[in-house]
Amino acid sequence: METETEMLNTYFSNGAEVEISSDEDGFRGSWYEGIVVRPIQKKQRTNKVDDDDDDESSNKLRVLVEYKTLMADKKGKRPLKEAMTLVQLRPRPPPERRRKFKVSDEVDAYYNDGWWEGVVMEVSSDGKYSVFFRGTRDQLEFEESRIRIHREWANGEWTPPFGDEGEEKKREEKLVSTETKPNNEAAEIFSEGSLVEVSSDEEGFEGVWFVATIVKLLDNGNYLIEYQTLRNNDDTAFLQEETDRLHIQPRPPDIGSFESFKVLEEVDALHNDGWWVGVISKVLKGQRYKVYFKASNEELEFKHADIRLHLDWINGKWVRASQV
Repeated sequence: METETEMLNTYFSNGAEVEISSDEDGFRGSWYEGIVVRPIQKKQRTNKVDDDDDDESSNKLRVLVEYKTLMADKKGKRPLKEAMTLVQLRPRPPPERRRKFKVSDEVDAYYNDGWWEGVVMEVSSDGKYSVFFRGTRDQLEFEESRIRIHREWANGEWTPPFGDEGEEKKREEKLVSTETKPNNEAAEIFSEGSLVEVSSDEEGFEGVWFVATIVKLLDNGNYLIEYQTLRNNDDTAFLQEETDRLHIQPRPPDIGSFESFKVLEEVDALHNDGWWVGVISKVLKGQRYKVYFKASNEELEFKHADIRLHLDWINGKWVRASQV
C-alpha cells in the first residue's frame, strides 16, 4: 500500500484535478470537483480555511484544495478553499461513454453542484431516472446526462474498473441479488406484532438499527414500537416509542452465511444492542475483522458471527449496498 507521501506525489500534486468529500452533516455521500492548490506544512494545518490562513495543527497530511462549484462569498466570485486529508480526496474520474441505466444500479447523480451517491429506483418512458439517496431518504428525477456509474477509489484503483463493470457484478450476484426478493415479513404491510428494525436521527445514534416489535398502528400513520434490547429510564420495562415509516424496516432476509467478508464491504456490526452500519477496513486472523464507522469516525474489532451484509430497504424491496 502506498504511503501518504507517495499518494500525494502520484495523485495529488499541485494543480491536480480531484473530487472532494466531506464528513459534515448534510454532505455525506457527495463529491465536489476541485483542484489541488498545494500541500500544507505541519505547523500550518487546519480543518477549514478561506484563502491561505492556516493555524491549527494535525498529525495527518493535508492539502489545500479549491472547489470549482462552491464559493466562499455570497456574490459567487471567490472559490471556496479548504484543507483536506488524503482520505477525503480522490482523482477526478476519467470520462466514460454515455450508457443506459437500469433499476437498482448504484449511481452518482449531479445535484446541488456535486455528485451524490444513490440508487436507480425507476426508469420513466421518456428516459428519465428516479434516484433514491440513502443519506437523506429523498428520491429525485434526473436526465441520463446527469448520472454516472458509482465507483469507489482505493489504493490507486477504481472499483468497478472503467470499461469492466461485469466482474464486480458477478461477485455481487453470488452474494445476493441487487433486487433480493422480500421475506414473508417484508411482503406484508407492517402489522401489530411484526418484528422490525428501527433507526433514529438522534445525535450519536446515526447509522444504527435496533430490533423492535410493532405494538400498534397509530391514527397519524406512524407506529408505536417496543424495543427488544433498550430499556426505559426506570429499567422497569422495554422502551416504547413512536416512529414513522421512514425509520422502520423489516428484519433483513437470511441470505446465508459467508466464509469471509472483503475489505471495503459495507456491513452491519452488532454493537451496544444494535446493528451499526460500517465498512470492513481490515481482515484479521481467526475470522475477525476491523470495521470503520463513518458517522462516529471509529474503528472497532468484531468476530465473524457479529457481522452481516448490509442491505437497504427501499420502496418495498431489499437493495444490495454499494462498496464505500
